[in-house]
Amino acid sequence: MVLEATGGYEQPVVRALHCAGVSLSVMQPVRVRAFAKAKGLRAKTDPIDAAVLSAFGQAINPAPAIAPTLEQQQLMELVGRRRQLVETVTAESNRCAHYQQPLARAQAAGLLRVMRKQIAECEAAIVSHLAANEALQARAARVQEVPGVGLITAATLLADMPELGSLSDNAAAALAGVAPYNRDSGPFAGTRRIGGGRASVRCALYMAALSAVRHDPIFKDFHQRLLAKGKKKLVALTAVMRKLILLLNRLLKNPDFKLQSSPQAPHAGTGTTI
Repeated sequence: MVLEATGGYEQPVVRALHCAGVSLSVMQPVRVRAFAKAKGLRAKTDPIDAAVLSAFGQAINPAPAIAPTLEQQQLMELVGRRRQLVETVTAESNRCAHYQQPLARAQAAGLLRVMRKQIAECEAAIVSHLAANEALQARAARVQEVPGVGLITAATLLADMPELGSLSDNAAAALAGVAPYNRDSGPFAGTRRIGGGRASVRCALYMAALSAVRHDPIFKDFHQRLLAKGKKKLVALTAVMRKLILLLNRLLKNPDFKLQSSPQAPHAGTGTTI
């Protein structure tokens, strides 16, 4: 079966198909729509979408989605709920900064108190959930060995990128949305830019990278060398994010992979440079 992601509305169907043992792939709507346009189909109706999805599946043969365990599903819901609350708190904080009416300010302050309390409850539930599952707890502890990666970042990676630890370097960077893509044509060499991937993972990596370049000597040294070469700050930080996801992927892939603490040496346990 080939389905389109529809903002979560596809999840009951996905769960039912997984329970029935049906192989399925959940695709980004933009990819399917681009396929339709490539076939010259500009109209959009349910029958057309169904035919396009069928043709897309036969032509592309996308990899089947791995059925998450019950523990993974529960972690995904907790992490997703916390992320929604944080986004709402940010939006409400920005709005209430401009309120003049006492009633509006009081309502906003009350709402913010409630949401912040719920964020704390979600974080406590995430801690309890990880502690109750030995496999998830071990994976979370493993990725937290890297300076800059805290509990929430670890939980986000485990929930939103469960494939971590089974991917190649290029696949891990692409899935996290930190792979630089060429923009070249003939003699023209364009600026490489990142794109795609999972936004929640990329946001978590951004915050982790900010901490890593301050507290991890290796990442700090790497970041400073890029800045010294004239790289823009955001470009240098994105490079740190890419190295960070590669390191985390290798940590989970290889139990014998050890971190080194010398700024002159790469983060490696087997002599491999990332």
